[in-house]
Amino acid sequence: MTDLYRLPDHRARRRIVSFNRQELSRLLNLYSLRVASGEWRDYAIDFRPGMAIFSIFRHTAEQPLFAIAKVPGSGGNGGGYMVYNGPRKLAHGDSLEDVLGVFDRKLRLLLS
Repeated sequence: MTDLYRLPDHRARRRIVSFNRQELSRLLNLYSLRVASGEWRDYAIDFRPGMAIFSIFRHTAEQPLFAIAKVPGSGGNGGGYMVYNGPRKLAHGDSLEDVLGVFDRKLRLLLS
């Protein structure tokens, strides 16, 4: 009389990626230091299929200055963490601390 059809569950196949508590704490610590120095003013966290992105803005209405992405991967499949400045990849590594080192570099004024 009634036929039951099972529809594929897309949520089961799509893996949700997010920052864990330690990662989020580290990101917000870096962010708060830069807000205190007046460099950054806003942030956003996006969860896209297969990746989580922490974006940093100088002004809310602009494009992000930096984007820190978490992409899971197995073995050498390109997983890990990446830091972008627009379309340019600044750092790629297996741990968040590895890629956040790009923000420790400071520009120096050289006097002759």
